[in-house]
Amino acid sequence: MSASPHYLGEMTDVFDRIVGQDSAVTAMRQYARNPVHAYLFSGPVGSGLHDVVVTFSAALQCENHGCGSCETCRLALGELDTDVHFAERTGISWRIDELREAERISRRRPIGGGYQIVVIEDVELTTTGASPSASALLKSLEEPPQKTIFLLTAEDLPEQLTTIMSRCVEIKLKSLSEEDLEALLIRDGAIPQAARTAALAANGNLRRAQVLVRDAELAKRIAQWRTIPDRLRGSTSDAAILVEELTSAIDAAIAPLQVMQDEELQMLIANAKEMGQRSVANRKDIEAQFKREQRRFRIEELKFGFTALTNAYRERLTEGLVEVEENAARGEHRVGASMKAIEAVAGTSRLLTLNVDEGLLLNDLMLTLMQL
Repeated sequence: MSASPHYLGEMTDVFDRIVGQDSAVTAMRQYARNPVHAYLFSGPVGSGLHDVVVTFSAALQCENHGCGSCETCRLALGELDTDVHFAERTGISWRIDELREAERISRRRPIGGGYQIVVIEDVELTTTGASPSASALLKSLEEPPQKTIFLLTAEDLPEQLTTIMSRCVEIKLKSLSEEDLEALLIRDGAIPQAARTAALAANGNLRRAQVLVRDAELAKRIAQWRTIPDRLRGSTSDAAILVEELTSAIDAAIAPLQVMQDEELQMLIANAKEMGQRSVANRKDIEAQFKREQRRFRIEELKFGFTALTNAYRERLTEGLVEVEENAARGEHRVGASMKAIEAVAGTSRLLTLNVDEGLLLNDLMLTLMQL
């Protein structure tokens, strides 16, 4: 959820909150006026798929195609529109029964005057697992009710999704540039150096950049990951100490996100009171979404750390190549060890998608690197 919009100044329409996606925004402004039954949003990690889908849902529901100032837009942007359903996945992959539940909801008549919108995120995960569920999703897309629109997202488009892609209008996103992120953070009041550091560590993700720019320990965490090669001296206790330090640092890194989420919830509470409501609608759903965002942020933080660690080993690799040119035997060893270390870090990073225990994952990595 993103209760605070990602835009500068006053909105002219809801799409002003989307930064760095000019081509996609141009397309969505047109599609909001003449929608079809299904859209597939694709883009790399950090491209803001979730925020874009939320924004597009507001434009679809709004009588003025996303004015940004009406109650319909406010509810949709706050993910409080009862006619916009976010399908839930309980495991690593989508299960057939979960997609059938999404289809059941898609056949409801909208309560308001807009559409019944069903959002299914990470649809590439319908092609994985013991029982791939892509066929169940395809069935939903083939005969949707007239007032239903499916909004799908995918960070990856495997070949198995070809038929599903053919049933949708595809809208492609790109990662935000570091320059875009830095400029946005500075215009939002951030100190230039802090904005630069956060932009470099955000992997094109504005939400993450907005969290990191509040994080006074960000530079310290970068240094912490980069010093790992020098701290692994061959003792298992060294590895255990490093894992404990890294886990504690990640715990602390989530604190600014939790503060932002609390501010957003307080804003929703205040808005509810202004409207004469006793409490925030769907508060449990909002809090559940906050927990999912925290989990995603934790994974992103680990990936960020692995990138910093990889860069440290690449520097050692470069140093080793220089030593090899000088006929130094030590250089050959350093080159080989650095290449193996980079491969080990990459393999561990891929395992993050499997919901493996974080502590065990880090411990195994440290022990592997210790042997190199």
